[in-house]
Amino acid sequence: MNDVIAYSSSSDLQDRGAGQNLSFHCMKIALALPINRVREIIEYGHLTAVPMMPNYVLGVINLRGNVVPVVDLSARFGAGETVLGRRTCIIILELPNTDGPHLVGLVVDAVDEVLDIEMAQIEPPPSFGTAIRSDFIMGIRAGSHFVNEI
Repeated sequence: MNDVIAYSSSSDLQDRGAGQNLSFHCMKIALALPINRVREIIEYGHLTAVPMMPNYVLGVINLRGNVVPVVDLSARFGAGETVLGRRTCIIILELPNTDGPHLVGLVVDAVDEVLDIEMAQIEPPPSFGTAIRSDFIMGIRAGSHFVNEI
């Protein structure tokens, strides 16, 4: 498998991404999110554009009465817009916030599987120097698999 990046909240920091993670593809890279942050996976479509948003915010969707912003993960990482395909989907995340959980949708190329990542498989993040921010990286899975934090 290619590099795996797992995104989590600071409450998961002590675990460094260990546990069950949903793996998916974006930018031709295998990435992962802690399964406890994933609310659901939905088919891509029915987006309402919102004026004056950054190019990576594609718009909002109505998810059973909740207005959910949808972010193009590839564009957010500076790799250009996601090319829509038959497996393109939106991962709905439930992220903690001071005023309660917030829902956010991530557009990804495809969802793959649920991975069990053990703490022993995760190494500390590398030092990138001053040019690259590493404060969002929790660690790297042994074998070139990454684990990051949102």
